[in-house]
Amino acid sequence: MNLANLLHTSASRYPDAPALAIGTEVLATYSDHSDCSSRLAGALLSLPGIEAGDRVAIAMKNCPEYSEIIFAAWHAGLSIVPINFRLHPREFSYILSHSGAKVCFVSDDIAQGIEEISGDISHLGEVITAGSSRYREMMAHNTIDQAEVEADDLAWLFYTSGTTGRPKGAMLTHANLRAMNAAYFASVDEIGHSDCIIHAAPYSHGSGLYLLPHVKRGACQVIPVSGGFNPGEVFNLLKHWEGAMLFMAPTMVTRLINAPDMETADTTNLKTIVYGGAPMYTEDCVKALKLLGPKLVQIYGQGEAPMSITALSRGLHSGSMTSSYYKRLASVGLAQHGVEVRVADAKDKDVPTGEIGEVLVRGPVVMRGYWNNANASEQTLRGGWLHTGDMGAIDESGFLTLKDRSKDMIISGGSNIYPREIEEVLLHHEDVVECSVIGRKHPEWGEEVVAFIVAKESAKVTETELNTLCLEHIARYKRPRVYRFIDALPKNNNGKVLKTKLRDIIES
Repeated sequence: MNLANLLHTSASRYPDAPALAIGTEVLATYSDHSDCSSRLAGALLSLPGIEAGDRVAIAMKNCPEYSEIIFAAWHAGLSIVPINFRLHPREFSYILSHSGAKVCFVSDDIAQGIEEISGDISHLGEVITAGSSRYREMMAHNTIDQAEVEADDLAWLFYTSGTTGRPKGAMLTHANLRAMNAAYFASVDEIGHSDCIIHAAPYSHGSGLYLLPHVKRGACQVIPVSGGFNPGEVFNLLKHWEGAMLFMAPTMVTRLINAPDMETADTTNLKTIVYGGAPMYTEDCVKALKLLGPKLVQIYGQGEAPMSITALSRGLHSGSMTSSYYKRLASVGLAQHGVEVRVADAKDKDVPTGEIGEVLVRGPVVMRGYWNNANASEQTLRGGWLHTGDMGAIDESGFLTLKDRSKDMIISGGSNIYPREIEEVLLHHEDVVECSVIGRKHPEWGEEVVAFIVAKESAKVTETELNTLCLEHIARYKRPRVYRFIDALPKNNNGKVLKTKLRDIIES
């Protein structure tokens, strides 16, 4: 059941196939990748205090060493704690402390910051910079046999984004990630041996997990030279790499299709964009399909059920511009392979078809629980179902449409108002680039609707125009009572809008 076996099996089948590349340069074959990971595994187990089951933290921008470290840790019977390298030192400190990580691999650009906080974390034995002389020294270690692991052993300790309160560590096992892998092939996309994945999104999130199906098929992992997302760089990589897949947050897709180079870009080699992590607005989706063709797949998942709750396949993105087609595009698709999805009320009772409730999930992809947080685990996994905190509705055909996080729902005058519904309407205005809707306390109504608007440069969008638009599409009581025009929406590193910061703005 050890996930490291995915790499070693592909190395035996495709030893000379390109495994890791940066830009257009191939750095390692599958034989190389397998050998390096098994050597690094031996070096890890030789470190003082390291034992099977311990955690290895990775706080790095995208680089070839990332995949080496992941498979080395699994090979050694250790688990991974992926950390977004853009976090604040206090956030690094919390995750490193809470996870009990024994070693942390870092990029050279943040090495000093991690070193400065590491002295306060007694269990953290060593901070190692990827590509350093110390890293190369570890790569010279003898290879070791792959560790035996159980299906329920921890493989990936993913800390939630923490937009509210302290982040919680979702425990994903070897069995969880194997189930996610199977769901990818059954519900998302097929991968050929000559295909590749371009890691423009962070390894520390969805893109890192999607290395698994690509490694299983012996496909190449391509890291942009920038280590991140730049539309022009993506277009240049597509000139070189065939069968390219990218995982993107919806904001990344929007940036790609609105980039100046889009008009002249050759996207023939683009095979698939899998988007998820936040809703994509329907108008943006339609535009992307017109420009890129039928190459979009949407997934819905959480850190607690990684990438694997529902999927809107490539085929389901196709259709004529009818109301039912737009409704389907506004959904997050159907339950993925091996996953059950239902919508329930506050008492965990199923709501009627089409009505809104909390999205509940059950299946082999659902986490084992939260690390060192029994109370949160019990509450979130009560009754054997993952309680996502997301509000949605399932139609008669089984399509799930998300409305909002339960905490983002606005209750005004006793009526439930879902921000996304309003946001979808506001984006119909040709000069509105982005928007986000929140609730603000109101002495009479409980809450009132506030809309933050990002308009096109030099455009003059008026409240009157937006009000008229809303009244044409939604009930009067749902329209925003306040509009705030801002230059950009605050977002976390995964592209999700930080509504907590918007609330701070409106209350200041």
